[in-house]
Amino acid sequence: MFRVSAISVVYILILSHAPANPEKKKALMYNHTRRKKKDPDVSLSLSPTTASASIKMASPSRMLTLTPSRAKNILLLLSFLVIVFLLLYNPRLHAPSTLFLRIDVSPPTRRRHLLFVIASSYASWPRRKPYIRFWWESNSTRALAFLDRPVPHDPALPQVVVSDDTSRFPYTFPGGLRSAIRVARVVKEAVDRNEPDVRWFVFGDDDTVFFVDNLVGVLSKYNHEKWFYVGSNSESYEQNVKHSFSMAFGGGGFAISSSLARVLAEVLDSCLMRYSHLYGSDLRVYSCLAELGVGLTHEPGFHQVDMRGNLFGMLSAHPLSPLLSLHHLDAVDPIFPNMNKTQALERFVNAVLVDPARILQQTVCYDSLNSLSISIAWGYAIQVLEGNELLPNLLMLQKTFSPWKRGARVQHNYMFNTRDYHRDPCQRPVVFFLESVESGKKSSWSNYTGHVVGNCVKAKAIKSLEQIRVFSQKLEFDIEQMKAPRRSCCDILPSYNESMVIHIRQCGPVERISMH
Repeated sequence: MFRVSAISVVYILILSHAPANPEKKKALMYNHTRRKKKDPDVSLSLSPTTASASIKMASPSRMLTLTPSRAKNILLLLSFLVIVFLLLYNPRLHAPSTLFLRIDVSPPTRRRHLLFVIASSYASWPRRKPYIRFWWESNSTRALAFLDRPVPHDPALPQVVVSDDTSRFPYTFPGGLRSAIRVARVVKEAVDRNEPDVRWFVFGDDDTVFFVDNLVGVLSKYNHEKWFYVGSNSESYEQNVKHSFSMAFGGGGFAISSSLARVLAEVLDSCLMRYSHLYGSDLRVYSCLAELGVGLTHEPGFHQVDMRGNLFGMLSAHPLSPLLSLHHLDAVDPIFPNMNKTQALERFVNAVLVDPARILQQTVCYDSLNSLSISIAWGYAIQVLEGNELLPNLLMLQKTFSPWKRGARVQHNYMFNTRDYHRDPCQRPVVFFLESVESGKKSSWSNYTGHVVGNCVKAKAIKSLEQIRVFSQKLEFDIEQMKAPRRSCCDILPSYNESMVIHIRQCGPVERISMH
């Protein structure tokens, strides 16, 4: 670090532009030395009169002509020195937020950065643990299952942790279950274990099926060093009214960034004391997060599944977002016909393993020659409809399911648009369910077989159609693309009889999904 007298710099610059005559340079150096001895406190703040007098007093033989070129160079040098001074001596410019851009050198979020925290019980664990086996992998997925009592160790399942005693916390909701306190407190108990290298804590129930790779991709959009509470509402309007539209429902699962989870763990016990009047565990967690000033970040791929019966209408028109979870699978029918629940989930998960980002993503294409509309829910089912069915209609969910709450007075109000599901099977689309998936390095073939219901008269183009094959490139998790997602397009290869071939591809810049 050093300081330079502005006058000295000016003299140095003048000397550098002076004539090459050694005698003139020597005279200039001599004058400058004499001036410093006579007036050591030389200041740049000379009045115009003084400056003019000084110039007049100078001998013509010793005065250096100040040309415009030299004046320009002097001003440039002075400007440079001012900038250097500001950078070195102005402390406000040393703040990284104003001078330097923050460079994130941390590696991308991977499976190992997620810690799944599963709420279970001694009573439910034996019948629910098969759901966990569908998504948990011992060599790549980190998970803890919190129970109220110990159970025998099973190496094919996550580590079981017995929850702490919560009898000191009050619970006053009429007819509710005290276990809600224990389940809520697993947030604190999981954080207090100080598991290494955790970026996200993901909470769910023992009957929640997570889609781990999709969770990793979606959570990569968010900075785990910031405070994030990521989840989704219930599908049921009434359930959201009863609990909260701002709450992530715990059965569908929710994620809390590690930075927020550590703070939440410090204050959770005091919240449990204040919110004894609430019903469930997820509402207690939400209430405490609300006190910290944190709101819910909605991700529609979390599914509470507050519905019963046939999920075909929901699964065949999934939102334009990666599938993250499914809950309440005990309360719904097998998702594939002529199978039990375990067999159906195995087939579905096999498709997930081939192309997790594409699973259930809805793609619509049209056969204008035969006047057919085709809706593909990749990895699950394809619907073939006669005529020109406009895209917005196909994006609405068919009401194949029933409300979560039973009773004559229960209203059928959902958090999404629905359309009727014809009671007459012959008025419904022809459905082709997933049969198998063939995986390549960067692409796949998925095969779908027709599901015949009743003896219906159909158009000639689809009367003999028995199988549909779909070719597609595997979807990569692109953070920028997920921030601004766009539906894929598809083409139907001509000349089909018993077998149709469809190619799913990226849409063109101005391409529309329509028949005409």
